[in-house]
Amino acid sequence: MLDKPAVAKLLSQRFLGDKHTSLSQLPLPHTMSGAKKAASIIAASIKNNEKIAIVGDYDCDGVCSSAILDEFFCDIGYKNHKVKIPNRFKDGYGLNESIVGELDVQLIITVDNGITAFEAANECKKRGIKLVITDHHMPLDELPQADGLVDPQCKDNEFAFKEICGAQVAWYLVAALKDELGLVGYELGKFTDLLALAIIADMMELKDMNRVLVRAGLRQINSFARPCFRAIARLSGKESFAFKESFTFKESKAFKESKAFKESFTFDDISFLITPLVNSAGRMDDATVSFEFLRSRDLRCAESLLAKISECNAVRKEREKELFELCAKSVSENDKVVVVWGEGWHEGVIGIVASRLARLYKRPAIVFSIDGQRAKGSARSVGKFDILALISSCESFLSSFGGHKGAAGLVAKPCKLAQLKTALNEACSNVDFNQISHDDLLGDIKADCVDSELMDIIDSFAPYGSKNPKPVFALRSALVVGVNTIGSEGLHLRLVLKADNRCFEAVYFNFEKRPAMGVRIDVLFTLGRNYFRGQESLQLIIQEIL
Repeated sequence: MLDKPAVAKLLSQRFLGDKHTSLSQLPLPHTMSGAKKAASIIAASIKNNEKIAIVGDYDCDGVCSSAILDEFFCDIGYKNHKVKIPNRFKDGYGLNESIVGELDVQLIITVDNGITAFEAANECKKRGIKLVITDHHMPLDELPQADGLVDPQCKDNEFAFKEICGAQVAWYLVAALKDELGLVGYELGKFTDLLALAIIADMMELKDMNRVLVRAGLRQINSFARPCFRAIARLSGKESFAFKESFTFKESKAFKESKAFKESFTFDDISFLITPLVNSAGRMDDATVSFEFLRSRDLRCAESLLAKISECNAVRKEREKELFELCAKSVSENDKVVVVWGEGWHEGVIGIVASRLARLYKRPAIVFSIDGQRAKGSARSVGKFDILALISSCESFLSSFGGHKGAAGLVAKPCKLAQLKTALNEACSNVDFNQISHDDLLGDIKADCVDSELMDIIDSFAPYGSKNPKPVFALRSALVVGVNTIGSEGLHLRLVLKADNRCFEAVYFNFEKRPAMGVRIDVLFTLGRNYFRGQESLQLIIQEIL
């Protein structure tokens, strides 16, 4: 049975292997293999005033990566560059031959993509275009023929921490460019807000340097140095104090250290509010809108773009709900891996639906959208299970695939999907996903330990996410003394549970079973804060009723 000291000890043990625990300890730019060479190529193009194109990706990581590099170019006064973020529906993923053909430039820099862009690299060679690839996805046995290549996942890259996102690679490229161009006073810390968004959105491990950067990024987000975050704060009712119309980086740093500073956004807000908004434009329409939103120079512009993004997000929620309900009907309880597909399913929401299916069924999930003779899929894992390794073991059924341990994308011919599903399930025949899905369960806890002090202990080990899951506790034999359906569609429950003569407010989102009044139940829960009419209270967030 856990008490508060035991909880603190267990959580602290997650970080015993961390080598980088502060911003001052982060690996230096020259330790990222290929960064110096890439910076040298780009610096030469800048000095020669060559046309440069930044080619990003349509997800949050790709948009943040593009914004970081574009902002750097603008900061140094370089105007001979453009940003191309591929449209999910018109261009497909990443740099390709068609995009190379439309860019009238002397240098292309990819961010968050390119490590498998072989045809595009060859097209660049034909056209005499220099190519610098920066990516974080797993490479194949061979690499594209680029002039410069930066990817910590490459075998010869000895960077101290491999599990970083595309925006972090772009940030390290900027750091290398800062050194190459002799920009001694250039402030790299102003990008930590974008890094925090990208790290969380791309489900990177929230340990070591990632944890450091997300913590710093939350502080930077709450300084509201960027109009985009102020616009979200206004829209969501999180604007808690009077802002200046604009902040320089130094002014915002001084402000957030002053007594007037009060955090508006939390770590959970990054996960559940900000990143879904930034992602929604790329999922439903064109991610260029989100890129322009992040790069907004004033509040009026940011609010105008946020209105468009919010419309995309509303449509996304509707499409997601429809597809999730459709997919859930075709899932077999006997399958070790959820694999579902359908004609014309919206490609912008299959990844979110895969995530929801994985959470609901506590096993990996893959959702395919079929378009003619091509089935595009999105995969999500559970716990520490390596979904990319599983997909790789079945590559004979695939046209292409890529990603990382927690999430992946894949393409197959529709006629191969049934065989792929069988192969994936056979490969996992001996895996106990119930055990894996509960790897965040810390243990049973005493009811009298569930208080604000425990909440403070939990908060001190945030941010939570991949490899640092929010701790789950088990509360045994709790008496149900209150139960109500909540939400506009009645999808959630509000419970009052009594244990050891204490009563606890609890919520159960998207509940699977509704307990009756007066029964005793065992629950798995995380602890959270609830804010209502200016008052703060603790609530149990139920993960499962056992």
